[in-house]
Amino acid sequence: MKNIKIQYLLSFFAMAFVLLGGISSCNNDDSANGGSGNPSITSVALSEEGDLVPVTVGDPKNYYIIRGTGLATVSKIYFNDFDTYFNPVLVTDTAIFVLIDEKTPYANSSNKLKVVTKFGTILYDFEIAPPTPRFGSYNPINAAEGDIVTVYGDYFLKPVVKVGTVDVPVISSSLTELTFKMPANAANKYVTVTNISGSATSKEAVGTALFDDVWYNDWFYDGGDDKVSLESSGAVQGKVMVKSINDGWGGNRFRNKDWGTLDMANYSGIRLSIKGEKAGKVAIILNGHWTDPDAKVIDVTTEWKEYNLPWSSWPFAVSSLQDIVLKDFTGNKSTYYLDNIGFILK
Repeated sequence: MKNIKIQYLLSFFAMAFVLLGGISSCNNDDSANGGSGNPSITSVALSEEGDLVPVTVGDPKNYYIIRGTGLATVSKIYFNDFDTYFNPVLVTDTAIFVLIDEKTPYANSSNKLKVVTKFGTILYDFEIAPPTPRFGSYNPINAAEGDIVTVYGDYFLKPVVKVGTVDVPVISSSLTELTFKMPANAANKYVTVTNISGSATSKEAVGTALFDDVWYNDWFYDGGDDKVSLESSGAVQGKVMVKSINDGWGGNRFRNKDWGTLDMANYSGIRLSIKGEKAGKVAIILNGHWTDPDAKVIDVTTEWKEYNLPWSSWPFAVSSLQDIVLKDFTGNKSTYYLDNIGFILK
């Protein structure tokens, strides 16, 4: 493994010397006298074999070639005012080979490359790309047209939002949170957030939630208040989760208030996130099929775990849904937390 890494680095730096050599050969006279003065930057390009294509945005942890004149006496390089290391061996009067440090800031920054030389300082417009967005969750999932939706995640720098294929104006944004207004005809569409580095899409489609901070479709907990409650911190989706206290082998039931059923024709299964105060097992019982062979048993840990369960997880057809029972399957009194309960589109 070590030999492979060494060979890779040798070939990588060999390529750098070739690139730098090719650039500097056109200006041998300037290189020979140790600098031409009057420094300037003409372009920045990703360091790769082939033609060097100028770019105005750089990705951290990648090597770039700064091209210009009067660069031989460089003493400092800054990307967004972040002091960036460079190897003096990889410098000519017309080019600098440099790695953009992964710690380089990208938000609320100058968007400038600054090169300090003996004969002057150069400022050059250059933006540092953030990582690809991380889409954590959005709330409410069942937003109607005109509702304000909040997306939680990370790297929302100059974000662009789509619901399905429709561009949606961003109302407000920070690096970790943004809001937008749900457009018309959004049901069963996914939400996508894009920055200059890439895109991230929600796992859940609009309108597919059964519980997302609140119960939908007139569902509720069918039992005493001492067994189930809503907790306003620690949720994995939105800001509220369900706390379920289960006696050993005991179950807590959730259903429509009028025992109405939900049509499952558009859905291939059910999703939920679950964790416990201690590791355990839970049986998920649908539509009153209480016998153990009819239940789907899942493992629970002390960390959130997401389950996407197709209807084939149960040994009977599921064409509609009337109730869900969460049953302890350890024989001990246990506390479980549920969130992001909903349906998977076909």
